[in-house]
Amino acid sequence: MKKIIMNTKYLWLLVILLGFTACESDDDSTSAIEPLPPLTAGDANLSNYVSIGASFTAGYTDGALFIAGQNNSFPNILSQQFSLAGGGSFTQPLMNDNTGGMVAGAVPVAAYRLVFNGEGPERLNEFLQDIGAPVPPITTDATVNLGSTFNNVGVPGAKSFHLVTPGYGSLNPYFGRMASSAGATMLGDAANQNPTFFTLSEIGGNDVLAYATSGGVGVDQTGNFNPATYGFNDITDPTVFGQIFTTIVDQLTANGAQGVLANVPYITNLPYFTTVPFNPVPLDAATAGAVNNAYAQYNGGLQLAVAGGLISADEAEYRTIMFEASETNAVVIEDEDLTDLSGLGLPNYRQATAEDLLVLPSSSFIGTEAIPGNPLTVNGVAIPLGDQWVLTPEEQMSVLNATDAYNAAIQSVASSKGLPVVDFKGILEEASTTGISYGNFILTTDLVLGGLVSLDGIHLTARGYAVMANEFMKVIDDSYGSNFEASGNFVDVGQYPTNYSPTLQ
Repeated sequence: MKKIIMNTKYLWLLVILLGFTACESDDDSTSAIEPLPPLTAGDANLSNYVSIGASFTAGYTDGALFIAGQNNSFPNILSQQFSLAGGGSFTQPLMNDNTGGMVAGAVPVAAYRLVFNGEGPERLNEFLQDIGAPVPPITTDATVNLGSTFNNVGVPGAKSFHLVTPGYGSLNPYFGRMASSAGATMLGDAANQNPTFFTLSEIGGNDVLAYATSGGVGVDQTGNFNPATYGFNDITDPTVFGQIFTTIVDQLTANGAQGVLANVPYITNLPYFTTVPFNPVPLDAATAGAVNNAYAQYNGGLQLAVAGGLISADEAEYRTIMFEASETNAVVIEDEDLTDLSGLGLPNYRQATAEDLLVLPSSSFIGTEAIPGNPLTVNGVAIPLGDQWVLTPEEQMSVLNATDAYNAAIQSVASSKGLPVVDFKGILEEASTTGISYGNFILTTDLVLGGLVSLDGIHLTARGYAVMANEFMKVIDDSYGSNFEASGNFVDVGQYPTNYSPTLQ
């Protein structure tokens, strides 16, 4: 990175110039600044606010849950602004430290948080070991129940049906340490607090996330649904989602509570899926030639398949593997949606295109050797990437179709209950294309530098959660007659960090 050094004399000139500019501005200022109106909650009853959701609600960031992240969760930020307009206390099931890790007895069940090591994300413990610094112990024990109920019922990893699954705390340690009883449900613990106001956010995100982050591995094809046996990577059936979402909102509003819902973004717009290019392989002419020779038999077999009428010439061209002397060769991948040519002894291989999404962890796998020391076993070149490393267009469509169906269900429930919806789908789309403007910042979804998404490529930074809080207040203003924005009570997103120092422990 280039360093910019300013000569001292020019620095003093700049200071003097700024001084003159400030004086001139003061002299010319004749108009009085109108005072902002006092804050009012309008028709919103914010006296007992309860949030329910998954990792975003909990304040999960940088691949972990820890105190500083929880304090900057969007519900906690909201509660601080609500307190200025009649809101009551807001409690969270805080972790014991800022390591991000968690143990069950002596067994690790959650990893240390990610930090930026100057080049990219790295786990805190690994970073500290690399620089010879002491590694702090993990002090949060998942087996220790906190013995209370909390306004923030945000549980990392929770899918829609988990909110109504009795005993979910035995499956998810984050809920286990905060559940009111062994058989409690997330929804029950939220509703039993008789909220006057609630936020229900990101329900549906995890219902497609595990499928997407696994490269589309493990989707359920049976059409059957059983929360006890449903695979971790399966996409939740939209019909089931709609039924569960209706149940959740019915119970939250049973005693007349007001609230705000949020729709589900296209998670494929997140940097976990957009950071690694499809063509990151540099090859010289000699290496490219050697690899092409290795694939010559496969390419020839494709032509035999065309001659035999098994595939079209277009599919053969799509599947043909060819490298060149270039810095931008596409990786080779397995694609289960290609025509099955196993009868000819041909696997389902092709090179990736710009339409494929490589998951973030593939960046540290591509270019490694399957057999250490053997350059003929380079992963992504001689050895195709397995399905878990790539989200193909067909797999992406499964995610998008499910998301659209979830959002249709959310909007239908919102309309029937008279509840407003925050359009996080549109906000993330804007951030991933043009960026979103907040104060002096343009926030994008670029990993590390974009400011919106944390180092894990999925969850938000504290600044991103501040944006979420403002978006909720904007909708509350529009729907309940409050004036958080007009009274100057939106939070300043610039006051929230985009990353946390390794020294924070």
